Amino acid sequence: MSLINCTAAYFALIFLLAGVAKGVVGLGLPTVAMGLLSLRMPPAEAAALLLLPSFITNVWQFAEGAHFGTLVRRLWPTLLTIFISTFIAAGIIASTKSAVAIAALGGALLLYAAAGLLNFHINVSLQAQRWAGPIVGVVTGFITGVTGTFVVPAVPYFAGLGLARDELVQALGLSFTVSTVALSLGLWWHEALTLQSVANSAIAVVPALLGMMIGGGIRRRISPARFRRWFFIGLGLLAIHLIHGAM
Repeated sequence: MSLINCTAAYFALIFLLAGVAKGVVGLGLPTVAMGLLSLRMPPAEAAALLLLPSFITNVWQFAEGAHFGTLVRRLWPTLLTIFISTFIAAGIIASTKSAVAIAALGGALLLYAAAGLLNFHINVSLQAQRWAGPIVGVVTGFITGVTGTFVVPAVPYFAGLGLARDELVQALGLSFTVSTVALSLGLWWHEALTLQSVANSAIAVVPALLGMMIGGGIRRRISPARFRRWFFIGLGLLAIHLIHGAM
């Protein structure tokens, strides 16, 4: 499937919207893109399509910060287990029947939306990080391998570490980058990543970056809390639709 056809505008709009979400709240590009793309294609194809936009925007996100070395030293057990488990579990999204994968994706998105709307928050002590970090990494990697999304439970976990805002944004960008690289390698290993999908993914970078720039402008004009609320409501409705359609 090529993006240079009558559906190009549809896919460009998806990545534009996903980029806007990431520009406003600092996350959401793979989450929004996976959910909307899965309305029209199998999750494995959707995951392959979002790899380059996700990688480039997340590298951009973590490269802007000044805490890279500190975060790697603190978070490497979580990042390592995310990478390993994502690579191993990527075979699931590559081989699972579309209905099963779409239902799993809908479940993950619904869980994430509910946590956001309920302002779910945890506090992770320094002592707990030693054992919780690797567990969170394994679970996040498994969910990534099944659904193509990177947010559960990594985002609530990182938010509970007591990081400063800039540190948290950079930590999320670093985590999502590791997930993207591992998912790419896993899909390639299981022969679910083709040259055509890479070319399509490269084309999708343009609307994703444009969306991020638009989102940055929106962030300076509206309340991020209001945007997040409507973002999670929309994500929850999309999740319910995916689950219903897969049944």
